[in-house]
Amino acid sequence: MRTLGAGDPLRLGPYRIVGVLGEGGMGKVYLGRDAAGRPAAVKVLLPELAHDRHLVDRFVREAQTARAVTGEGVARVLGAELESGRPWIASEFLAGPTLDDAVARHGPLDEALLRETARALALTLADIHATGLVHRDLKPSNVVLTSRGPRVIDFGIARPEHGLTLTRTGQIPVTPGYGAPEQVLGQRVGPAADVFSLGAVLAFAASGRPAYTGAEVTAILYEVVHGSPDLTLVPEPLRYLVEPCFAKDPAARPLPAQVAEAARAPQRGVRLWRSGPYAQDIRERETAARKMTGQTPPTVVPDGTGAADGSAATVVPAAKPSRRRLLGLLAGGGALVAAGAGGAVWWLSEEGPSALADPFDIPSAASVRPAELGSGSGTPEALWGPEEGVADAGSPAPLPVRDVVVFAAAGGGIAARRVADGKERWRAGEARADAGYLSIADRLVATADGDGVLRTYVAATGEPRWTADAAVNTLLAADAAHVYVLTSEGEVRCVATADASVRWTRRPPLPLTGGRPAAALGAGVLVLCSSAGDVVAVRAADGSRAWIRKGQAAGALRPVIDNGTVYLGGHTLAAVGASDGAVRWNKPAMQPIRRGAYGFGPPAVAAGVVYAVDGDALRSLRPDGSDANVTTMLAGVTPPWQPPVVQAGSVWVVESRDTGVSGWPRNSDGLAQGQVYPLKEGTGRTAAGDANRLFVLNSGALVALRVF
Repeated sequence: MRTLGAGDPLRLGPYRIVGVLGEGGMGKVYLGRDAAGRPAAVKVLLPELAHDRHLVDRFVREAQTARAVTGEGVARVLGAELESGRPWIASEFLAGPTLDDAVARHGPLDEALLRETARALALTLADIHATGLVHRDLKPSNVVLTSRGPRVIDFGIARPEHGLTLTRTGQIPVTPGYGAPEQVLGQRVGPAADVFSLGAVLAFAASGRPAYTGAEVTAILYEVVHGSPDLTLVPEPLRYLVEPCFAKDPAARPLPAQVAEAARAPQRGVRLWRSGPYAQDIRERETAARKMTGQTPPTVVPDGTGAADGSAATVVPAAKPSRRRLLGLLAGGGALVAAGAGGAVWWLSEEGPSALADPFDIPSAASVRPAELGSGSGTPEALWGPEEGVADAGSPAPLPVRDVVVFAAAGGGIAARRVADGKERWRAGEARADAGYLSIADRLVATADGDGVLRTYVAATGEPRWTADAAVNTLLAADAAHVYVLTSEGEVRCVATADASVRWTRRPPLPLTGGRPAAALGAGVLVLCSSAGDVVAVRAADGSRAWIRKGQAAGALRPVIDNGTVYLGGHTLAAVGASDGAVRWNKPAMQPIRRGAYGFGPPAVAAGVVYAVDGDALRSLRPDGSDANVTTMLAGVTPPWQPPVVQAGSVWVVESRDTGVSGWPRNSDGLAQGQVYPLKEGTGRTAAGDANRLFVLNSGALVALRVF
């Protein structure tokens, strides 16, 4: 460690910075102390990189990824600030040497220590894999030896196990000699890649040299893919433990639990790290860290005979070494792992998590005043707009979320405009709008980027919140607790909004590829209608199959769920039980279906009444399937149909051709005249409503209409 220099911060969040532990290509790592004097390793993105969105996103992703792992074999995360001009992540300070440093100073580990290291690291990998992650960069410099055993650090390139190895142009995707063959080749990487790396780490620890060497990096990578590891200096009794990890075929490598079992570590376990040269090294670094952060507890020194089992120890007053000595002791010993989630400031107390303003502590939803109602006669009044050219012509339906309305922006990304006057509120250029966007409890907007990362933004301000690397292809549905997505592999995945963790991933009973499925969430099920018109329901709690209904429609029509019943448009208007799919009633279309011109569009439900377009008519039905009101004839509607939009006392239908959008009284007697707002011919006609406003997209223009 070295002293602070020009440009180094004196304080980051609750931490006073007392020294520099190290520096890399992306950031610096400082030794800090909190108000109680507890040490922390604080990782800071370099100032010149803080404006690089890609690197900031990677920094945030590192924090969020590591936060998912909570086992004893990784460092505990203490806090983060990821939205300031100098993003930082703090973790507990590990004062021991890294494995490569320890081997360089004290030579290879003896058999007992190596077995204990193998056991501990294998169990830590099992914990990491249990969260759905793959570390991807296990190497001696990412293993810290502490008085409680080895700890795995640095989740900078850790990713979910479904992901591919991603690199920038010119970058090597792995640490040469420690990355698995599939990583070198840029192939799909799973937990078995970490087992290969574990074997390489253990071979180094046992012999003092890497298992793969070469004059050039390319030669080392070639040997990893095509050659055999050099285990000649690994003691014979330990080769059986290491060699199986190097299998070229990932499926042939042992599981981490099998490695832990094969290690058969001595019963003394963690006590091995409390005696011998490694223990002395660790104690000196721990003492130096306490001195640097102002803590001066007595030092516990094991006596000569009782150290191995901890049965005897001598308490001596802590000496006070010079600052230069302290810095020297800490050099190379300040390793860290950063974890967290993309958001404001949070940290942990000794008692556990204590969120002050963390990314999962979402501010209260913005309030919005409902618009005054119109007269119900003549042409609907535009509250504002049309705002021409603001939206992508292929935008999904507008999404009102309290005081903003969200849509796919012209030129890419998503944009939010104020519902009151149409002024742009915020924009997220990294969002991939064709993946869709959803409201989470009317507080967050969820979307995805080009890398499949699930991203969330505060609806009212556009402030980025938490992210989840979930391989998102399409967003399906969300409630306050979970977001459901379709992955790039055609699987349905559930992500928890409380901590951005993946709760479950399931292959759906019917394929959902080939087009964007339509979805509805409620009554404990997620109901999906595929582009082939087949409907499948899975249980929201675990993704297991609930029921299937084939051939319901000619395409993907959005279901709607109300009071335990799922309503489905298509060849018929069907009402089925949400839990079991049992048919409650099945309403035939008014006219024979031909060439997709007739049949039912996607339904909507308001106050227990089901509204759906039936060919050229708007129908309203009670929950038992009987007619609620007189059928209203429309000027012309052709697929792709939009669900009716119900606002105040009116129900609105996006019609086809040159008609526009029409509004009719909800309690129609068949004699009342509707309202029509004309729309120019074009593509992308969609509508949504909220707070007595109707938002209509048409050919890239957005308009807000008054309802009645």
